[in-house]
Amino acid sequence: MNLDQLQTPALLIRLDRVRANLERMRGLLEPHGGLQRWRPHVKTAKVPQVQQLLLDAGLRRFKCATSREALVLCELAERAGLAIDLLVAMAHRGANLARIAHLAHVFPRHTLSILTEDLEHVREVRAHGARLGLFVDLDPQFGRSGIALADRARVRAVVDACGEDLRGLHAYEGHIRLPSASERRAACAPLFDELCALALELGLERRETITSGTPTFLEALEHPGLRALLHSVSPGIVVYWDLNSAALGIEGFECAASVLARVISAPRAGRVTLDAGSKSLDAAAGDPCVGVRGCDARAAKPSEEHLPLELGSGRAPRLGELLELVPRHVCPMINLAHTAVLLEGEQVLEIAPVSASGHESGSWPRTD
Repeated sequence: MNLDQLQTPALLIRLDRVRANLERMRGLLEPHGGLQRWRPHVKTAKVPQVQQLLLDAGLRRFKCATSREALVLCELAERAGLAIDLLVAMAHRGANLARIAHLAHVFPRHTLSILTEDLEHVREVRAHGARLGLFVDLDPQFGRSGIALADRARVRAVVDACGEDLRGLHAYEGHIRLPSASERRAACAPLFDELCALALELGLERRETITSGTPTFLEALEHPGLRALLHSVSPGIVVYWDLNSAALGIEGFECAASVLARVISAPRAGRVTLDAGSKSLDAAAGDPCVGVRGCDARAAKPSEEHLPLELGSGRAPRLGELLELVPRHVCPMINLAHTAVLLEGEQVLEIAPVSASGHESGSWPRTD
């Protein structure tokens, strides 16, 4: 099979570039303690064949967000006979929590943990009867989830309530996306300082402290206080890379995921339209939501199934021509696809399910 035989839009994943990105990440981690400092978030990977490359690289600790992501990764590790340590980085409640507890019961080989920030939630986790570890979620001025770093009394109360189930602390500084490394370092430093002080006050320097996605993982690795703790970072976008990440100035990664689309219309001079819209691209990522390979063009705002391109001064693509779209934000783009075309270079290897996309539905029994 070649690319011209594929229906479009098609999600393309180049496994050779994924492996190169993993090697680049290994090189960046090497001066800072190696792979043990990395707990990648698999909300980006989603494809079992790509997750297998993470396992092949020697990674055994991961983060995820949904029960489907947890199920797919646990099943993959189980088939490989490997024990993994997986943090479900959401304070799930109700049926979602019941499902995570069920997975902990079904996969006893693996260590599963969940975030918490509330005494009642700790009790709810315990009521399910499964042995789930607990990471206390802290808010480093992001305002999305967790206990404010300054609220020492509440933090201590939740830490104490976790008891022997406490695995550590979690703080995600996802709001810090400044363009230069020096700006990001200056913004992160006081938050990391406070987090380190809190960990020491609580006597948790030997429990894991987890921070940082792709924008600030290097700043976290270089922070001397975090280096003195049992600390890990959790970037996931580094597996595929995207245009937002490339704008950070972190060198050595390649965009490994893209969407293949076909020119279906030329409504006027200087404009063509592709058969890929917001149902296959992350239209919320910004304007333009993708870059265009092989064509001097700028993507306009997509509709559901159409992406107009404003053409530059180069050659205009012909009707029926295939173009590759590189995502500004890769994670939602992967999640929108049911299948992915796996390539080695330009050779199509297989069409694989994006098994960890979407959310599960249903009710789950208590495990006790």
